[in-house]
Amino acid sequence: MTANTNTDIHSMSNLAIAQSIGLFIKQRRLQLNKTQAQLATEAGLNRYTISQIENGEGATLSTLIQLLRALDALYVLECFKVEEVISPILYAKMQKKKRLKASGNNSADTSNNDLGW
Repeated sequence: MTANTNTDIHSMSNLAIAQSIGLFIKQRRLQLNKTQAQLATEAGLNRYTISQIENGEGATLSTLIQLLRALDALYVLECFKVEEVISPILYAKMQKKKRLKASGNNSADTSNNDLGW
């Protein structure tokens, strides 16, 4: 039996989402040809914890991060990346302050070669 990949995530229960995460962990582990015991050792967890997570039982955020790191799957967290957004008004103000011409005034006097030594 295969999982329904067309399910709307918003309509899923918390348990169903946990099971989906567990299935992802299991599939990734199998793709890498690792046993639960090997993954547990690499992630610094015990095998029973891996088994629970793969069965859709609860996991802490820290445990999930450890597993994703051990599975070289931290890429799934990219959607959580927050980028700073500049408002259009602030951007316009910054553009007004941008220099358009050089003044020709050089405040550093290059004619004095005394370096103060």
